[in-house]
Amino acid sequence: MIRLLAIDLGLRCGWAAFAAEGRLVAYGSRHFANRTTLRKAIPQILHGYPDLALLVIEGGGDLFIPWEKEAARRGVAVKQVMGEDWRKTLLLPYQRRSGADAKAAADGLARDVIERSGAKRPTSLRHDAAEAILVGAWASALSPGSESSTSPSR
Repeated sequence: MIRLLAIDLGLRCGWAAFAAEGRLVAYGSRHFANRTTLRKAIPQILHGYPDLALLVIEGGGDLFIPWEKEAARRGVAVKQVMGEDWRKTLLLPYQRRSGADAKAAADGLARDVIERSGAKRPTSLRHDAAEAILVGAWASALSPGSESSTSPSR
């Protein structure tokens, strides 16, 4: 039962699905050709998670609005977060010096979360999927009732 879905917002969306206890269940990346295609896909994506309680989205702008509207229509809580916020909690200062440093650190930390959760190991891990995993792990650690078994450690 998926209770939290984390999205790294963009036309190339990373996503990560978490069970009620905060365990990573599935993750991936999906490319949308344009904004219209993404907007049309959002109801279908959320339909796949009937027990969803929280949608956590990293990013903003006009791509955030259709996610927010569809979640509200379904009675799903939405939390918007910017990359700087979760990175301050999960990455050390030297890992945040540049975008390249942050992406490399996120990859390694996301792989740790995958390993600890028992989710399927990736053959390759796109940076947007890695960031969605960490956004979800960050949000799971903040959510009441979630266990810390997948909370990333620095």
